Amino acid sequence: MMDGTTTPTTRTGMTVREAVFDLLRGLGMTTVFGNPGSTELPFLDRWPSDFRYVLGLQEASVMGMADGYARATGRCAFVNLHSAAGVGHALGNLFTSYRNGAPLVITAGQQTRALLPNLPFLGASDAAQFPKPYVKFSIEPARAADVPAAIAQAHRIAMQRPYGPCFVSIPSDDWAAPCQPVVPRAWFPDTAPDPAALAEAARLLSAARRPVLVVGSDVDAEGCGPALVALAERVGAPVWTSPFSSRLSFPEDHPLFAGHLHAAPQQVSETLIGHDLVLVIGAPVFTFHVAGECALFRSGIPIIQMTTDAEAASSAPAGMAVLGALRHGIPALAALLPGAARALPSPRPRPAPPAAAAPLSAAYALHRLHRAMPRDAVLVEEAPSHRPAMHAQMPIREWGGFFTMASGGLGYGLPAAVGVALGSPGRRVACLIGDGSFMYSPQALWTAVQERLPLAVIVMNNAGYGAMRSFSRVLQVRDAPGIDLPGIDFVSLARGMGCPARAVETPEALEAALAGAMSADGPYLVEVAVDGAIATLYDEKT
Repeated sequence: MMDGTTTPTTRTGMTVREAVFDLLRGLGMTTVFGNPGSTELPFLDRWPSDFRYVLGLQEASVMGMADGYARATGRCAFVNLHSAAGVGHALGNLFTSYRNGAPLVITAGQQTRALLPNLPFLGASDAAQFPKPYVKFSIEPARAADVPAAIAQAHRIAMQRPYGPCFVSIPSDDWAAPCQPVVPRAWFPDTAPDPAALAEAARLLSAARRPVLVVGSDVDAEGCGPALVALAERVGAPVWTSPFSSRLSFPEDHPLFAGHLHAAPQQVSETLIGHDLVLVIGAPVFTFHVAGECALFRSGIPIIQMTTDAEAASSAPAGMAVLGALRHGIPALAALLPGAARALPSPRPRPAPPAAAAPLSAAYALHRLHRAMPRDAVLVEEAPSHRPAMHAQMPIREWGGFFTMASGGLGYGLPAAVGVALGSPGRRVACLIGDGSFMYSPQALWTAVQERLPLAVIVMNNAGYGAMRSFSRVLQVRDAPGIDLPGIDFVSLARGMGCPARAVETPEALEAALAGAMSADGPYLVEVAVDGAIATLYDEKT
């Protein structure tokens, strides 16, 4: 790809502010996600009419929205945060953006240069160190005149695979300083894999009798999903989704789709060790959440990893790596392979539709949500305790149709859904979110209302942190505090921000609410009582 989409104005005698806006125009970055503060006012002064400012009411929401927008569009998003406190608010979702591989240029205001030696109010001490290590590049330029070039460099690094966030701290008096313009450079960051590595991978695959594929989110991020399907069909091997994949990795209604790997060493090993070759594409080898032995690594079974991420390749405990862009490597590998003699299996049997009953089960609610969503709708999920039911009841089929967080950190889903909706005009977006997750960044709903986004927010209310309840049972932990969340009225919260909302407890009410949410002219929230949670909460309130 190239950095620039337009040619910026080039003139001498311009200010840093003028040079940055011209640079952003040239890069096609005219949407800015921000929450303003005093140190950002010189940047915001006389806001240009060709730029769009998307306001988030807290910096964590700002980061999540920018991340969702960047991932939905495949382009770098521009973020403007407020000094040290604002960056601090954003850090949780910055960590998620780093794990997601979201391309972002993040700027933050800083106090004036003359004040910095005296520890001023709102000054950030060693600002460039603050967001590390969860940025690819971080700088506070030594001179005001260097700010536009620093932003250009941050953009190039953010858009170099693996994508990720970059950070530039800008003292508030820099914007008025004189500087030279910065013209975007032609930039082709993707590199093809080594032909010798591809040839060795093809040799091993051709010799294997029972190969298996494990695929991850980078496939969708690079836009090479159809090429992956063609490769899988040529190999004739079952395809598993890697643990914690944050995007669609393989169409879940395809005959070769085998299921979702758990993030447990023993389960991964037991699933894969019956094969004689494991090909991992666009994912680490492997992401685990619990300790344990993975006998696969000591089995001698060849493991081939295709990735753009040199760190993931170097940290893999076993196997060989084919390093380079998947959009080049997947078709090149397929071309080296003979056609498969294996017949495609029958598609996996889907579970029977759950029974309609009150109180509602999570499985039934998700089954009906899947039926209510348009086929081209995008699902953004942050309901960890309901993810197994989601996998069972909501097979994802469309590339670009699913997003979740790769970090495990809550507070990403709702603002990300707002960003995805901003970046996906003409498509309905459904945000499936737990009651605990919703409360991390509820203010993102206000932005959805202001932008009139076609966003259906489905709050699965089980009156607590369901994932923590599950972990407590697994770890045999009893009477842990801080897990139950009584007394939250999501309908009132939504209506207080101008969003229509409805609470449902019966199958009939669920059907009507989902239909309304999918046809609403703007955001709409549906609070679903799972196993009678809302009834219990409302009894407590009255």
